[in-house]
Amino acid sequence: MTPTTKKVSIALIIFLLAGGLFVAAYTWMALSFSYSEGERAGHLQKFSKRGWVCKTWEGELLLTALPGTIPEKFQFSVRDEAVARQLQAAAGKHIVVTYSQHKGVPTDCFGETEYYADKIVLSRSD
Repeated sequence: MTPTTKKVSIALIIFLLAGGLFVAAYTWMALSFSYSEGERAGHLQKFSKRGWVCKTWEGELLLTALPGTIPEKFQFSVRDEAVARQLQAAAGKHIVVTYSQHKGVPTDCFGETEYYADKIVLSRSD
């Protein structure tokens, strides 16, 4: 191995390590700091674990402001298995979802949406 080839190899390794460190730091920041937080109330219509490589919990809440109106759909992801179990038990029920919104998450392996459910509460018995 010539000195030039060795220098190029070392530079390439340093570049790849720096790039990997940057991606890891960016992903950590995107998941650690939320853009917004809030609550949504509605009926849990759909909740499933899906994905080809990265299986994530995904849910859909039907938001209704007034009876008889067309409901708006709120799609969200779940990272916590305990919250996922609560949501499975609440299928078809009226719930309140506490969520945080994370913008710029670089991959779908953390969830298909930018809204992550942190907690749920059954709001009334149906």
